[in-house]
Amino acid sequence: MATPKPRVKVPKKASAGDIIEIKTLISHEMESGQRKDKEGKAIPRKIINKFTCTFNGAEVFSCDIEPAIAANPYFEFNAKVTENGTFRFEWIDDDGSVYDTEETITVS
Repeated sequence: MATPKPRVKVPKKASAGDIIEIKTLISHEMESGQRKDKEGKAIPRKIINKFTCTFNGAEVFSCDIEPAIAANPYFEFNAKVTENGTFRFEWIDDDGSVYDTEETITVS
């Protein structure tokens, strides 16, 4: 599979105090480690085990992810915005790989 690709949807603008909807999806195979390849060898486990979203450095949403989650994990959550800023999204893989992206929002 290709390198995991994070995708996020955050409104570009909002009014101070608005509660906005944030959607995230990362294309990832989420291999459980329980399947075998054509030669009968176990395919190594490779799952994203942690997702975190911060806004201007403050944690907004975080969760631990277990092996039973589907491939391409999708999360939808809300956040209250009071100032201009940057949302940072971070997914951490079993092997220590970190996939991240950022989106900014203008608050009037």
